[in-house]
Amino acid sequence: MPTPPDRHYAVTHEWIRTEDDLIVVGITDTAQDRLGDLVFVGDVKVGTRLAAGDPAGVVESVKTASDIHAPVTGDVIAFNDALSDNPGLLNESPYDTWIFKMRAENPDERSGWLDAAGYEERAGIR
Repeated sequence: MPTPPDRHYAVTHEWIRTEDDLIVVGITDTAQDRLGDLVFVGDVKVGTRLAAGDPAGVVESVKTASDIHAPVTGDVIAFNDALSDNPGLLNESPYDTWIFKMRAENPDERSGWLDAAGYEERAGIR
């Protein structure tokens, strides 16, 4: 699956898209592929203040569990409740399925964000 060029990426395999004044976060196709069939997505606490890089939640598969990280400092304002009942949405359509949304303290905080080509190179998928 091609890596969409309309967003940024973290070395920890999250995709990051800005939507007005919000930061929308999901996981990449590479992440869901390496994890395998997802059985749980959660532990995201709406209302929590996080620093960039802090664990924001978890994705669990039949193989392993992995943290999802905050790409910026700010407040978690939404969790995609559809994932509670159907975590496999991330396997089926990782770039169309968001996990959580944040309101950034500093919207220009983009430390370490990669473009699609940079992410593919770092993830070894080129």
